[in-house]
Amino acid sequence: MFDYFANPTRFSKIARLILPWLEIISVACLGYGLYLALLSSPADYQQGDAVRIMYIHVPAAWIALSSYLLLGICAFFFLIWRHPLAEIAARSIAPIGTGFAVITLITGSLWGKPIWGVWWVWDGRLTSMLILFFFFVGYLALSNAFEQTERGARPAAILALIGCINLPIVKFSVDWWHTLHQPASIMRSGGIAIDSSMLWPLFTLFVAFHLLFIVIVLTRMLTVLNERKLQSRMIRS
Repeated sequence: MFDYFANPTRFSKIARLILPWLEIISVACLGYGLYLALLSSPADYQQGDAVRIMYIHVPAAWIALSSYLLLGICAFFFLIWRHPLAEIAARSIAPIGTGFAVITLITGSLWGKPIWGVWWVWDGRLTSMLILFFFFVGYLALSNAFEQTERGARPAAILALIGCINLPIVKFSVDWWHTLHQPASIMRSGGIAIDSSMLWPLFTLFVAFHLLFIVIVLTRMLTVLNERKLQSRMIRS
């Protein structure tokens, strides 16, 4: 299955086929999710309307973590099998994951100020998320540090794999250390701790953000593939 979808020509055909549908569904989910989050869902009895930041902060954090996991998987496939599509996927994922990590840090600070009284604290969750952002930046810097992109692919992939060590720290930091950041409310042993009136908008935006992430990554991959095809044709001519 990996060999089947890893063929650049076949991948391009499939991506172009599903992209229009994914774009429509992602825009619809995003619009509906924002309506639910900003207008339909109730304010929290303690946090008030500040809780609405959660609907952006939490999905963005999920995307930041899952995108780095995908980055690590692509880096692994590239190092083991040296397949160019894995390297192209990693290059396409990295800047998008970086953007979502930035959104996570900014919305976390905006949420923390009215609730905690401070913009930033060096607790386990915030610090490990900042470190994740630095790993994203490090991958981007290494992969673009050389005039020939192929020279930076291997060291960048190695750094991406090293950064995967930080993923469980980000996820379980609120369980390992007592900090200001609230513990898990959805993926926890005691069950979901969020009311359905807030859970549905959160889930809708979770789906919308993931679809949007897929759309952007596929679009970037197609762009890179077309650029490299054009470069190879220019070299041959």
